[in-house]
Amino acid sequence: MACRDQNAANFLNEGKKIVGVALNYMDVVKARNVPVPKEPLVFLKPTSSYLQEGQPIVLPKVFTKVAYEVELGVVIGKPCKNVSKADAMNYVAGYCLALDLTAQCNLGAARAAGHPWTLGKGFDTSTPVSKFIPLDQVKDPHNLPLWLTVNGVVKQKGCTADLIFKVPDIISYVSKYMTLEANDLILTGTPNGSDAFKAGDVIECGMAELAKLTFQVCAE
Repeated sequence: MACRDQNAANFLNEGKKIVGVALNYMDVVKARNVPVPKEPLVFLKPTSSYLQEGQPIVLPKVFTKVAYEVELGVVIGKPCKNVSKADAMNYVAGYCLALDLTAQCNLGAARAAGHPWTLGKGFDTSTPVSKFIPLDQVKDPHNLPLWLTVNGVVKQKGCTADLIFKVPDIISYVSKYMTLEANDLILTGTPNGSDAFKAGDVIECGMAELAKLTFQVCAE
């Protein structure tokens, strides 16, 4: 039976960590001409990176190239450690629409040097999210269309059906290494089309009929 934590709607204030997954859509792997990951590629973001609609995305002055990534977010409902794939969905409280904003200028250098991705992934306002979406509003988390536009032009269009590692795969894998706690958020990855944006742009994104977000972009 799936988890229905009544406090999960407050994940923005109560969550302790954000767990991201990179290279988790087949179209991204093909576009970059890289091997298909054999296991989820996991990174962490601080909860101080959260942003709600009505507030602007702020591009840090230290970065020259920041890219958008539209994603399905999964909100954990109760402590989760060493769970099986078969049992993993019982720990899901609900979902959200999310953006994983990425400083590509920083990430490229970090990858080349073998350094962590923290600075390029965890800056303030780098995780815009929608309101909490209860479980009963999502019939199948693996069949949700995702889209993103910049100034009205479609830049990303995909579907969670194309996830390489599905939600249970990710939860089970991460829980082997760290406890997932109530209100933690998992970012499941982005479809192809991620690219840079700039101050003055307007970013809109959506997930099926469940959520839609609009953000103005400004410089620090």
